[in-house]
Amino acid sequence: MHSSELFALELSVVLFIVHVLVQAAFARGEFGDLYLFSPRDEQRAVKGTVAARAERALNNFVENYGAFIAADLGLIATGQTGGWGAMLWVIARFAYLAVYLAGIPFLRTACWVAAIVGILMMLWRLAGW
Repeated sequence: MHSSELFALELSVVLFIVHVLVQAAFARGEFGDLYLFSPRDEQRAVKGTVAARAERALNNFVENYGAFIAADLGLIATGQTGGWGAMLWVIARFAYLAVYLAGIPFLRTACWVAAIVGILMMLWRLAGW
């Protein structure tokens, strides 16, 4: 049976790929293909506003992804599936990327908080409450 947690895990991998591609697309606009396909021995920082947002959004995703994966796999491994925390995290993180790129400050923070609430819901379920 395909649990919501397994589906959320699959979607999270898609979201990771989306983050990387969005960040790469904006970086390509600034650096060009030659730099992006090089070994990048020369470190360059993005200068454009949206390119910098895409980079920060990817970094924030990576910082939060480990906690999501740990909680999600814990739920799958223990058979405690069927909650809404994992899907809340994925939906909030998809929204976070769009809102961050658009530059909507308070809504961006609300999306981040919603994702953290999703992880807390998962931990709550793992703890048996």
